[in-house]
Amino acid sequence: MVWEIIQNKKVKFWKKVYVIYSFFFVRKIIAHMVTFSFYCVVLPLTILVPEVKVPIWGAVYIPSVITVLNSVGTPRSIHLLFYWILFENVMSLHRTKATLIGLLEAGRANEWVVTEKLGDAVKKAAEAAKSKTNAKAHRRFRFKFTDRLNTLELGFAAFLFLCGCYDFVHGKNNYFVYLFLQTITFFITGIGYVGTII
Repeated sequence: MVWEIIQNKKVKFWKKVYVIYSFFFVRKIIAHMVTFSFYCVVLPLTILVPEVKVPIWGAVYIPSVITVLNSVGTPRSIHLLFYWILFENVMSLHRTKATLIGLLEAGRANEWVVTEKLGDAVKKAAEAAKSKTNAKAHRRFRFKFTDRLNTLELGFAAFLFLCGCYDFVHGKNNYFVYLFLQTITFFITGIGYVGTII
């Protein structure tokens, strides 16, 4: 895509630079990696190293302002803002992983599946029920619980839980409140309790 933008002769040079920098580099690479690495790796690790101090403006104030500015456009969903932040941090893990797989052109790049919408599943089930009248068509989809386990998310949940426990016992910044909530979010995603099959 970047190569096609560069080769396009109708677009001015500075507009090409702006699109490549702003859309591809900042929004698709840097934003996800910074969010994930800061909130899910660096901040929890600073708890384990007492010499490192993250200022309150860097850990709380600036992210809060950015979040509020992002949510101004959706005032009807303001009550979901807190949950959105926690699940965005989980999704930043997946976006970072996808970005690295895509940039390194790994063979696993094609394994990413777009989330199936619940409406599509209900619609397909209704169509199947109408077309087939036998009892086998009404049988529910069966799966194993182990098929739903996501070890990467469960690993991060364990890591964040350990950091939260350490901060609860020895910390002075009260980051454990955030870490325990983020642990719950990673755990919910890790056991596959999101999506169309719950």
